[in-house]
Amino acid sequence: MKYLPIPIALLEVGKPLPVDVLNDSGQLLLRRGQPVMSEQHREKLTAFNACTHETDGQAWQRAYERMVHDMLNNGVDVRDVAKASMPEKILERDYVVGKQLSGGWLDLLEVLRGILYQGGLSINPLPRLKGIQDKLLTLLRQDADASLFELFQALADSSLGYCATHALLCAVVCELTSVKLGLPGIQRPPLLAAALTMNIGMAREQDSLSRQASPINDWQRTLVAEHPARSAQILREFGVEDVHHLDMVRWHHVPESAEASPTNQTSRRLLHLADVFVARTAARRTRAAQSPVTAVKSMVFGAGGGELGLGSAMAQAVGFYPPGSYVKLVNGEIAVAVQRGERANTPWVISIVGSDAIPLAKYQCKSTAEPRDAISAPVNFANIKVSVSAEKVQRARERIPKP
Repeated sequence: MKYLPIPIALLEVGKPLPVDVLNDSGQLLLRRGQPVMSEQHREKLTAFNACTHETDGQAWQRAYERMVHDMLNNGVDVRDVAKASMPEKILERDYVVGKQLSGGWLDLLEVLRGILYQGGLSINPLPRLKGIQDKLLTLLRQDADASLFELFQALADSSLGYCATHALLCAVVCELTSVKLGLPGIQRPPLLAAALTMNIGMAREQDSLSRQASPINDWQRTLVAEHPARSAQILREFGVEDVHHLDMVRWHHVPESAEASPTNQTSRRLLHLADVFVARTAARRTRAAQSPVTAVKSMVFGAGGGELGLGSAMAQAVGFYPPGSYVKLVNGEIAVAVQRGERANTPWVISIVGSDAIPLAKYQCKSTAEPRDAISAPVNFANIKVSVSAEKVQRARERIPKP
């Protein structure tokens, strides 16, 4: 029988446990419904390598992800969500195998957030991360523009948290840019895996920092500096053996480090650029988000050496105005980009606010390559007060002429 380690540090003293707790030889330590009695009791469980049955462990992990999702939906601050302990109840639907990967991007977001939040305490992480990676590629290949649209829209929604959205968007940007660059297929899976996991060493803190109103303090600055090494160590403890995956995670902040692998340089630079690009386009309490076009142009025109070609490829891959971002047209209307165009600066858009500042109900796609519908300026997410219907956007996109 297969057992899974349980996240002992996330167990609340006095709270009944919804699973049987065993040692790694299968001997019962705590029966379902019994609590951890004290900190000393917790230490004993650690000494005995406490674990549980595989099916119970996986269901408990899904219950945790569902709990975090519900907390965010109910408006609980992400800093409080990040402190949540393991739930004391497992629902029947938590036992449905594969349910967590049956939906779209928001479902992936929920599952990945759970793994990142738990870090080294995550239950059965590697198969689940591989499932996320496979599902991500499936969704991206089905419709890259819809994928970018959902993720850029999610990036602007603070109720969803930041760490998992950042990871998924970095992964998508890396994959699309890799294809544009023609990177060999063998190089792309480790890059994708690194994008998903590079910040696992500070995921909870990453969400807290995204909502923090005060400047970063010395302790947090140290955490940011040290998290690449911490993330790589967590992945080694998971059982990750791919040296390229570990190298990219370890050096994603300093891709030119002399200690990094000389054979992995292009992928490492690409991951670094994607990380910076997504971070710049996300708002903080201490600063406004950059528009994607500003972030992309800064990489293209501010890059030098080997990063110049990577920045240009990234701009072509996602566009200066990626789906999900907002623009102002020359006619005064505010529009949302919904599909990349023939050139990086000419996306297809849907006007959502008229030149008279009245919201528009009819969704009609128009090409900004046409002079009458050209873009005059980017618009910050924070200035948009109109909700956009993803379903109506998708139906409107279906009427765009095929190239």
